[in-house]
Amino acid sequence: MRHDFYLAWRYLRHHRTRSLILIASLGLLITLPLALHRILDAGEALMTARAKSTPLLVGARGSALDLTLSALYFNAAHPPMIRMADAEQVAATGWAEALPIYSRFRVRGQPLVGVTLDYFDFRQLKPVAGAPLAMLGDCVLGFEAAAKLGLKPGDPLLTTPENLFDLAGIYPLKLHVAGILGRSHTPDDEAVFLDLQTAWVIEGLGHGHTAVTEGGGMTPRIAAVPATNIQVDQTKLLTYTEITPENVGSFHFHGDPATYPITAVIAVPPDQRATTLLRGRYLAPLNSVQIVDPAATTQSLLQNIFRVGALFDGVLLLVGIATLLIVALVFALSLRLRQREIDTIVLLGCSRLTVLRLAAAELVLIAIASSGLCLLLLALVRHQSTELVRHFVIP
Repeated sequence: MRHDFYLAWRYLRHHRTRSLILIASLGLLITLPLALHRILDAGEALMTARAKSTPLLVGARGSALDLTLSALYFNAAHPPMIRMADAEQVAATGWAEALPIYSRFRVRGQPLVGVTLDYFDFRQLKPVAGAPLAMLGDCVLGFEAAAKLGLKPGDPLLTTPENLFDLAGIYPLKLHVAGILGRSHTPDDEAVFLDLQTAWVIEGLGHGHTAVTEGGGMTPRIAAVPATNIQVDQTKLLTYTEITPENVGSFHFHGDPATYPITAVIAVPPDQRATTLLRGRYLAPLNSVQIVDPAATTQSLLQNIFRVGALFDGVLLLVGIATLLIVALVFALSLRLRQREIDTIVLLGCSRLTVLRLAAAELVLIAIASSGLCLLLLALVRHQSTELVRHFVIP
């Protein structure tokens, strides 16, 4: 038997290209369904853990799935708005703690999320470098966001204007990176967090009063001059807003804060009774605000994903059968091409059984090599499963 494997190895090594094609084909055939299920399992674990850690979500009436994905994964481009008054109403019931979220903007491709300090306690997020939010204009970066943006505590971060042709004169805000959060292996790692007041400044609801003097410095007031005497020095125009300890006192908001926008509210009831009572307040169909259970919504999404996975299994089964038939055809044609070689082996005194043992040895070696390739690819998928889920399952 040892000599059979030696001869089979020498033959496969001599025909490297054909052998590598067979090994790669069988290896990928085995890997695809196993890798698909591995990614689906990782997606289920990631989404279920995130959803189960969030008791209830309050947001604009519409798709419960869109609200869940927007509030938990910050991936909605333009999520519908509710008012700060809706968060205050949740807190006023006494049945839940209200954690408002404002995740409308993005900065250099990363979600810009306005929250209160209670959000960090709720998600158990703590800085591993720098300090937490302390002043208007501060931001803290998720672990992955800091790596992608290449920033560290003390660096500035300029927000991206939503509309380059904005005639309202809302300039980008120069944020101050206060700290970097520890890795949590959740979508929080990709986000840039700031307090709600800073987010509302970016929205244009809050502003300070500063002006450029003739010497290029800053002054808290602008002198009134006749319109005919106004001369604009383009080199002295401000192209962004920056909040500093010197001018933070001049920043203020207009209007009723209860009407200011947020995108969702995380409601954290203390027990099941409070959960039931709170959900009962949003049963009216004419209510513009809805309350959803993220765990139930996520489970519904996962059921659809698993249906797609079953469809892929069926397709891969057909592809696998076709691949095995092609491999069998290759071996059959190979034996036909090797007829003179087989005849020589028989003339040397070997039986037909010896020829079958040599072919079986080749199949065993190819199967072993394919299994090794499969294990290597599965290890790579297992190591990158979380990133694959974020890119393909939860984009």
